[in-house]
Amino acid sequence: MSRIAVFGGHGQVALRLAPLLVARGHEVGSIIRNSAQIDEVADAGATPLVADIEYLDVEKIATLLDGFDTVVWAAGAGGGDADRTYAVDRDAAIRSMDAAGRAGIGRYLMLSYFGAGPDHGVERGNAFYPYAEAKSEADEYLRSTSLSWTILGPSALTTDPGTGSITTREDGATGESVTRDDVAAVIAAAIDSESTVGRFIEFDNGSTPIEEAIRFS
Repeated sequence: MSRIAVFGGHGQVALRLAPLLVARGHEVGSIIRNSAQIDEVADAGATPLVADIEYLDVEKIATLLDGFDTVVWAAGAGGGDADRTYAVDRDAAIRSMDAAGRAGIGRYLMLSYFGAGPDHGVERGNAFYPYAEAKSEADEYLRSTSLSWTILGPSALTTDPGTGSITTREDGATGESVTRDDVAAVIAAAIDSESTVGRFIEFDNGSTPIEEAIRFS
């Protein structure tokens, strides 16, 4: 059993993730910004932890993470404001990595997106550019740490029912779409699979059961 801290605990993926982790025998602390979200997060099986990570320094995040052994970063500014996108998706994410190391946490899973990286190809004038840059820098920083990291790159998210199956980029995924249910299931499976450590796994919905797809991609 792990004690797992989920940043962005009220997000649509995180709310699907918490009950999956609890069913696997883990304890979940979901970090949320708004106290009005407490009941919904608790109903998902997680312990709500109210903290605005945009404004917490490394020491305060480390204190928040005390007692956990795994971090899932599923937080985001939600787009719209470039400065806040950099502040949350890059700067706060990087502080959480430093804090995880300071708190003695070994395992860190980053929820990124299909095609993320320094060569993301998004034009500077595109509204998506700040997010692409922020995720690229955060992901690259994570790779440089001593954490046992996994970066997950789902394609466009849908609200369709989960299928339990995906296709990874190595097996032909093109970045089409994947359900949020299946993204949550991939995160849960990746936490319990040592074979995902040190890997960037990009995926669509597909034909391979999730546990098999992430193990052999």
